[in-house]
Amino acid sequence: MFKKILIANRGEIACRVAATARRMGIRTVAVYSEADANAKHVRACDEAVAISATPGGNAPRDSYLRVEAILAAARATGAEAIHPGYGFLSENEDFARACAGAGLVFIGPPPSAIQAMGLKAEAKRLMEQAGVPLVPGYHGAEQSPELLRREAESIGYPVLIKASAGGGGKGMRVVERAQDFDAALEACRREAARSFGDDAVLIEKYLRRPRHIEIQVFTDTQGQGVYLFERDCSVQRRHQKVLEEAPAPGLSDTLRRQMGRAALSAAQAVGYVGAGTVEFIVEQTGDDETPGQTAPVSGAGAGHTALKFYFMEMNTRLQVEHPVTEAITGLDLVEWQLRVAAGQSLPLTQEQLRITGHAIEARLCAENPDTGFLPATGRLAVYRKPPAACFTRADVGTGFVRVDDGVEEGDEITPWYDPMIGKLIVHGATREEALARLDAALARVRIVGVANNVQFLRHVLATPSFARARLDTGLIERESARLFGREPLSLPLQVAAVVARVLADEADQVVGAHLGTPFSPYARPDGWRAWGQATRRFDFVVHEQLVHALLRYGPAEQRYLTVRWGGELAEGPLSFLPLPEGWLDLGWAGKRHGVAVHRQQAHWHVFTAEGAGSIAQCDTLSDAQVTHEVTGRLVAPMPGKVLSFAVRPGETVRKGQVLAVMEAMKMEHAITAPTDGTVEALLYAPGDQVAEGVELLRLSSAVSQQESVLPGH
Repeated sequence: MFKKILIANRGEIACRVAATARRMGIRTVAVYSEADANAKHVRACDEAVAISATPGGNAPRDSYLRVEAILAAARATGAEAIHPGYGFLSENEDFARACAGAGLVFIGPPPSAIQAMGLKAEAKRLMEQAGVPLVPGYHGAEQSPELLRREAESIGYPVLIKASAGGGGKGMRVVERAQDFDAALEACRREAARSFGDDAVLIEKYLRRPRHIEIQVFTDTQGQGVYLFERDCSVQRRHQKVLEEAPAPGLSDTLRRQMGRAALSAAQAVGYVGAGTVEFIVEQTGDDETPGQTAPVSGAGAGHTALKFYFMEMNTRLQVEHPVTEAITGLDLVEWQLRVAAGQSLPLTQEQLRITGHAIEARLCAENPDTGFLPATGRLAVYRKPPAACFTRADVGTGFVRVDDGVEEGDEITPWYDPMIGKLIVHGATREEALARLDAALARVRIVGVANNVQFLRHVLATPSFARARLDTGLIERESARLFGREPLSLPLQVAAVVARVLADEADQVVGAHLGTPFSPYARPDGWRAWGQATRRFDFVVHEQLVHALLRYGPAEQRYLTVRWGGELAEGPLSFLPLPEGWLDLGWAGKRHGVAVHRQQAHWHVFTAEGAGSIAQCDTLSDAQVTHEVTGRLVAPMPGKVLSFAVRPGETVRKGQVLAVMEAMKMEHAITAPTDGTVEALLYAPGDQVAEGVELLRLSSAVSQQESVLPGH
C-alpha cells in the first residue's frame, strides 16, 4: 500500500479522500490555488503545496489544471500516487499518462479507457459493438453545422445536443424546434471548447419522461469486476443533479441485474480498472403516468409503465453521489480505489454484495433557485450543520446522517470553482424513513451570507412526485408551481422569533453584567417597572412593506406581542427557552416552535422546522418612507466574463429578448430584457471581466429594477 499520496483536487472530495487515507495510515499532500490557501482541504492534509501560476492565479487553468505544477508537487513531497478526485484532471488521459511518465501511480483507470469513454461519440460506437443498447442519435466525426442540422431533422425533434468530450451539464442543450437549432449548437460548442478543449458534439433523441439511472462498477488489475448496484439521479436542474438516491425506487431485481451486467460489459469493453459509473437513460413507456418498472412490479413508483434502458455515457472516475452507494453497501469506495491502484484484488465478489436500506443525497449549493439557479458568491457568515456521524460499516442498517463538505463557517464561496457547499447524505431502513430523516436534517442546516438551495431542496422532497417516487428528469419543471416563488416562512412567526432572540440576548447580557448583585432590580430582564406597563416597539421591512411589532411586558415575566402589517394583525403571548446550539423553544400565539435566528447587519435570518425566512429591521425615525428606485439598469448577476452583446445602442428590444451573454463558473448565462424599450448604452465590451452587481447596459424605458433572467435550459 502507498505511504503517501497527493490529492489533485480541492473542496469536499479532497477532504473525503484525505479522511480515508488517514484512516488507512496513508499520508496526504494537498495542492491549492491562491484563493484556497486557507481552505479546509489544505488543513485536512498532512502537507500542502501552492500551484498557482501567478499571483491571483485562481482560475482552474492557472491552478488545478496545471499538470506540471501538480507533478512537481508530487515529486517534491515524495508522493507515490495521485488521486484526481472528480472534475479538473480526473478524466484527462494526458494527465494519467503524465503521471505514469513521472513514475507516479494514477489512482484511476488506464489512459486508454479514459480516452475511449471520454469522447461520447466514440464511446457509443464501442458500446454498440459490445451489445449495450443506445439512444437513437448521431455520434459521427463529421461536425459541419449543415450535417448536424440534417441529422437532427432525421432523428426528429426534440433533440439533445451534447458535448462529445464532457459532462456535468456543460455544452448541453435541449432543442424543441428546428429554428432554434443553430443558436443552441453554437452555444454548446462554445461551452464545450472552454470546458473540455473540444467543441465536437453529438445529437440524440430527447426522451420526454426519462429517468437517469447509473450503475457503480469496480474492476481490478486481475480482471475481476463487480457492480455495486444503482443510483437514481433523475432529479436535475439545468442537466445537473440535485438529489440522488440508492437503490432506484421501483427497480426490479431482474432489471437491476440486466443493467449491472450491461455496465460491466461496457467497462470490460475498454479494459477498465478502478471505480467507474455507467450512466443509463431509462425511457418510460406505458399507460401509467407513474414511473414504474417492467410488470409485475412492487414498491414505490410501481405502475403499468415499462422501462427501456439505453447507454448514455461512462464517467471514468468517482462520482459526486458515491456516498449513497457506500451507505447501502457499507463500503468505503475510496479505500477500494486505493487498494485497486496498489495492485490488490477487489475485496468482495458480486455474490457477497448486498443492499441494506435506502440512502438519499442532497447537494447543498450556493445558488438562487428562483433566478434560474444562478450561482452565488460570498462569505459563509453562518454555516451550521445537523449532528452527523462519521460513516462506518456499523452504521449500515441503523440509519444515519452524514455531511461531506469542503468549507467551514467564515469561508468564502468564490466565483472560480463549483458553487457546491457540501452534501447531506442520509440512510434509513426504507425510502420513507430516509426521506423523513433528510428533511429533518435539512431543517437543521443554517446558512447565512450566500443565497442557497436548502429550502428549495425541502420543497422538492415535499412534492407529490418525489414523495411517491414518480421520478424523471422533468420533475422540477413539472412541479415548478410548488417549488419556485413560494412565500417564505409566516411573517408573524419570523417577527416573534426575532423579538425572542433579541430578548434572549439581552437577558444574557444583563444577567452576566450583574452576576454579583442578584437582588439588584437592574439584573432583572423581565421588563419590571415600579409604575406602569413597559412596552417596546420593533419595526421591520419585508418586500418593501413596513411591519410593526409591539411588545408589552406583564407581571411574572409575561410578554404579549402584537404584529401589524398591510392591514393585517397577529397577536398572542410570547415566551422562549434557550436550547443548545443557538436554538430557542419559542412559544407564540398558542403554538411552540424550534427556532434559530442569526443577524447579519440589518437583516435577521430565521430558521424553523417549518421553513426559513429573512426580514430587515429598520429605524422608522430615519426610514420614514421605504422607497424603491425604478430604473432601466441591467446588472451582472454574478462575477464573470462578458462573452457578447446581442444588441447595439439605439436598438429597440422586446421583453424577454436576449441582450447579452455572460460566462461564469464554466456556464453561459443569457441576460434578457425585463421590459420593452430602447438600448441606451453598452457599458462593457466582450471579453471584459466584471464584478457582481455592475451595470452592463441600460434601457431607456423605466422598468422595475431586476438583475437577469435565465432561460430554463
